[in-house]
Amino acid sequence: MKLLQYSLITLVMLFLCTVAAYSAESADTHDHGTWKEKRIVAKVDADGVQRVEMIGGDYYYDPNYIVVKVNKPVELKVKKAASYIPHNLLAKSPEAGIVFNFELKGEQQVVKFTPTKIGKYPIYCDKSLLWFKTHREKGMEGFIQVVE
Repeated sequence: MKLLQYSLITLVMLFLCTVAAYSAESADTHDHGTWKEKRIVAKVDADGVQRVEMIGGDYYYDPNYIVVKVNKPVELKVKKAASYIPHNLLAKSPEAGIVFNFELKGEQQVVKFTPTKIGKYPIYCDKSLLWFKTHREKGMEGFIQVVE
């Protein structure tokens, strides 16, 4: 019985520590909820592919506004900044050929797509913990703008 009590106490303590750490990270020096544009215009390489490198973590993407050309393939190379909080990168714009959703990792990952429609399309992290704001609400969002 005592082992069960200790196990339950340990689980409760772990939960409280997780919530406290998440709350502390939310109160760090980043300007959460205030979106600041970090724009990059992708250049078309000699092989016809537009390549962009991005880093994400602590409720931001850098860059968070990516301008690409329509009907030209894109290789988005994404890496997670050092952090214990899970983040993802999500795009839900099938009408423009921009659809992906993957967990950010410490090593670089590549997502490939070819934008098919001019416009401005959101990218964001949809993670959250319990009743806290989503990472998107804390500023972890951006846009892919597709131009002529």
